[in-house]
Amino acid sequence: MMKDTAPEAVAIWQQSEPLECVSVIPEMPNTASFTFRAPSGAIFDFRPGQFLTLELPVPGGTVHRTYTISSSPSRPRSITITAKAQAGSIGTRWMLDHLVPGMTLRAMGPAGLFSHIEAAADKYLFISAGSGITPMMSMTTWMFDLGTPADIVFINCARRPSEIIFRNRLEHMASRVPGIDLHWVVEAPDLYAPWTGYRGQINQLMLGLMAPDYLEREVYCCGPGPFMQAVREALQGLGFDMDHYHQESFQAPVAVPSDIVPLDDVVPQEDTGAEITFALSGVTTKVPETDTILAAAKAAGLNIPSGCTFGVCGTCRIRKTAGDVHMVHNGGISDDDIADGYILACCSHPMGAVTVDV
Repeated sequence: MMKDTAPEAVAIWQQSEPLECVSVIPEMPNTASFTFRAPSGAIFDFRPGQFLTLELPVPGGTVHRTYTISSSPSRPRSITITAKAQAGSIGTRWMLDHLVPGMTLRAMGPAGLFSHIEAAADKYLFISAGSGITPMMSMTTWMFDLGTPADIVFINCARRPSEIIFRNRLEHMASRVPGIDLHWVVEAPDLYAPWTGYRGQINQLMLGLMAPDYLEREVYCCGPGPFMQAVREALQGLGFDMDHYHQESFQAPVAVPSDIVPLDDVVPQEDTGAEITFALSGVTTKVPETDTILAAAKAAGLNIPSGCTFGVCGTCRIRKTAGDVHMVHNGGISDDDIADGYILACCSHPMGAVTVDV
């Protein structure tokens, strides 16, 4: 018969103790998950979504690199970071080529403010691209292990289906509980592998289809800067309350509140005026920035052919010859057309004085 005994007190890992690598798991080309333990047996105490800073002995001298923790504090005996080597990488490249089980590294942390625990909610929308999936994996695993009902819409964007990190593990969790709703968005399918999911760049239409109740969700976003900006603009255009939006660049995690850089996105304001000159018609009209070029034209008695009015079909494409507009489209215009001065009237807001060929 087993004796009832009190559990032994376990120490919390402190950064003065080096970490020992215990496994290296390839995730995809140039990407691997590195798992560490504390040689003393100490456990890891951190918030899901936080990061570690590793001291790496690369040729030429030691460098420090920051990586989001991809494991969950609900599994505290080890800690895992998942790293992808970008072009020109030094630290991550060294890890992929040289770090093996048994080696030890010094680390600092955990640290960071990017965690759903900082702004607990009933519903979450996690949006990530590439290796920006790592904090979302940690937060989702935490809620899965907690055993209480979760409501997560999880969106990840990748170049190809084979480059979706953690896809199998996330699909396994989603198959065990009803509250994890997964959506993958890829730029192109893999060769000889049909893809029936979303393709292209994430946009307002996709967000509305994947998370119809997005207005009720706390949003967490992580990925390259241009990707996060596109997500912010899509949400702002849909009327989302950006007080419930949180982001973390995997290139520059935020450690303390003073490190947070205020977002300087262009957001059309209803109380700020703009002026549109329809050059071919000889008409000039004053409107608030929140009006679109298409709406202003109709109010002035002018006709710009249009279809979807949502930046998809491209019917309302016109040339802008002067001034600036804020345009959030949904795929109805190419980058080459934009570079040539074209805009979509249905989703372009005038910023100051603007002239168009209408």
